[in-house]
Amino acid sequence: MSAPNPTHIKPPRTAPWRRGLLLGLVAVGVVGLVARAAWLQLVNNEFLQKQGDARHVRPEVLQAHRGVISDRAGEPLAISTPVDTVGAVPEKLLALPAERLVELAEMLDMDAASLRAYLERNADRKFLFLRRHMVPQEADRILAADFPGVSREREYRRYYPTGEVAAHLVGLTNVEDEGQEGLERAYDEWLQGRPGKKLMIKDLLGRAVRDVKLVSEPEPGKDLALSIDREIQYLAYRELKAAVIEHRAKGGSVVVMDATSGEVLALVNQPSYNPNDRGGLRTELMRNAAVLDTFEPGSTIKPFTVLAGLRSGAYTPATHINTAPGLFRVGRHTISDVHNYGDIDVSTIIQKSSNVGVAKIALAIGAEPVADVLTRAGFGENTGTGFPNESAGTVRPFNDWVRLDVATIAFGYGMTVTPLQLARAYAVLANRGVRTQVSLLKVDGEPNREQVFEPALVRSVVEMMERVTLTGGTATLAQIDHYRVAGKTGTVKKSVGGGYADDSYVAVFAGFTPVEGRSLVGVVVIDEPRGDQYYGGLVAAPVFKRVMAGALRLLNIPPDQPEQPDTRQARTPGGAPVADRVVAPVVDAGRITEPPA
Repeated sequence: MSAPNPTHIKPPRTAPWRRGLLLGLVAVGVVGLVARAAWLQLVNNEFLQKQGDARHVRPEVLQAHRGVISDRAGEPLAISTPVDTVGAVPEKLLALPAERLVELAEMLDMDAASLRAYLERNADRKFLFLRRHMVPQEADRILAADFPGVSREREYRRYYPTGEVAAHLVGLTNVEDEGQEGLERAYDEWLQGRPGKKLMIKDLLGRAVRDVKLVSEPEPGKDLALSIDREIQYLAYRELKAAVIEHRAKGGSVVVMDATSGEVLALVNQPSYNPNDRGGLRTELMRNAAVLDTFEPGSTIKPFTVLAGLRSGAYTPATHINTAPGLFRVGRHTISDVHNYGDIDVSTIIQKSSNVGVAKIALAIGAEPVADVLTRAGFGENTGTGFPNESAGTVRPFNDWVRLDVATIAFGYGMTVTPLQLARAYAVLANRGVRTQVSLLKVDGEPNREQVFEPALVRSVVEMMERVTLTGGTATLAQIDHYRVAGKTGTVKKSVGGGYADDSYVAVFAGFTPVEGRSLVGVVVIDEPRGDQYYGGLVAAPVFKRVMAGALRLLNIPPDQPEQPDTRQARTPGGAPVADRVVAPVVDAGRITEPPA
C-alpha cells in the first residue's frame, strides 16, 4: 500500500477569535510601551534624568591657588603656577594592547613593566594618579594620544623665585600644596584657597564632553607680605655664605632687624636648600637655625650685665674695678682675662671685654638684678613671631643660681639664646630701653612698644659699646665709614659632653648702626670656624660690616658720623689684633680661662 501524499493533508484551521486575540494583545502591548515611554520621557522624567546623570555627569573640583608670599616691597617670594595632573581608570588601561601601554609609559617617563605593575596593584580603584604636576604641554600630548580612561586635572605647584636665599624663612609646601615648613606652614590656613566645583558630562572613556553647571567658584588664598627686604636678604645670604666657605665653618646665621619697627629685614642661614628642587632634600638642611637653634652667647651678654650694675646705683661708667692680676677665684674655679688690665673703669671693661670685671659687678649686685635685666631684654622667652617651634632659649630662675652661675652668666655662659633673640635684645639697647615686638610680617601702623629700661642708663651702655669698634676695642673690623657702630663680640667655646671643647667655637658679633636715628640691628653667628681665625672680632664682625653697610645704602639711611672713624686696629702685645675673650666656665684644672688673642 502506497504512503499517503502529504499534499492531500489539510492543515488544521485556526479559529478566527484566536487570531484576533493575539493581534489585540500585541497591539495593547505596543500601546502600553509607547504610553510608558511617553510618560517617562515627557511627564515623569526625573528618575531617568537622575540615572543618566549618574552615569555621565561627573563633579569636578576646581582648584584654587595659594596666596602669594612677597617681601615688604611686593616682590614675590612664593607663587603658585598652574600644572596638570594625569590620571586614569586602571581597569581600562590594563585592557590595552602591550604596545599601547609601552607608548603611555614612555610619555610618562616610566618603565612599561613598572607602569603595568602599578596598575595591577591598584586595579580595583576607580581612579589612579599617573603623574602629578606636569607642565600643561606634556599633559596635552598624553591626552591627544587618546588612551581610554585617561584624564587630567588642573592643580597648582608652588614656585620660589629666591630659591635657597629665603628658603628657611618662607618654607615650602608638599605635593598637595599644604604648608610643611616655615611661614608656609605657620600661615597655611591664611594662604590656602577654597576649591570650587562644577558638573560636567564625560563619555565612557572619561573624556570631557561639555560643562553642565558651575556649582561654586574657587576662592584664591590670601596674600602674605613679609617684613624682609629681598635685596638685603640676598646681600646677607651672599656675605654669610662667603664667610662660611672662607673659614670652613660648619654653618652660620645672620639676622638684620629694624630696631624701631621690630621688623626683620633679613634672616638667613648656612647651609641652606633649594625648595624648587626636592631631589635629595635632607631634613637637617631645612632647619631654620636663626630661630630654632640656641647657643651660649658669651661676651655679647656683657652690656646687659653692665646695665644691671648701672641700674643698681652702685656703678657708673667711671667706676673703677680692680681686675688685677687678670685672675679671679670663685669657689674652686678661676675666671681669667687674656691680659692683666689692672684697675680699669666700667667703660673699659666693655671695651676690653674683661671677664673678671663683669663677674665682679654681677657678684656685687647679686643674681636677681642680673636676671631681671636679662628677662626684660627678652631672654628666656621666644620672640612671638609665630614661626613654628621657635626656641625660647634658657635662663634659669635666679634663685637656682649659685655663686659660680652669677659670675659665668655675667659673661654669657650658663644660658642660651637664638640669633633672633639676641637681635631683639640689642634692639632694646638701640631703642634706648624700648622693647618692640619682633615681626616677620610687614608692619603697618605703630608697633607694640614697651619701655623696659631707663633711657639715660641705656645711653651710657651704648656709649661704652661704641668704644668696642674703635681703636683699642675688640671689633675694629665692624667699623662702617661715616656711621657710628655700637656692638659687642663673642667667641664662645662649644659645650660638649658636660664640658667645653678646646677646638670648637661659635664666633658672634651683635650690634647696631647708626647709633642715632633709625638703627639697624645686626647679629652674625659663625658656627665652628676652622683655622687660626675663630674670634668674633675677626670672623663675624667683618660680615656685620659688609651686610650693614649695604643695608644702610639700600634703605637710604643717613649717616650719623660725618668724620671718617679711626680704622686702625688695636694690637695685643704680641702684635695680633685684639680679639674677643674665649672662656669656658668649668675646666679640669678648675680654672675658667681663655687662650691668648
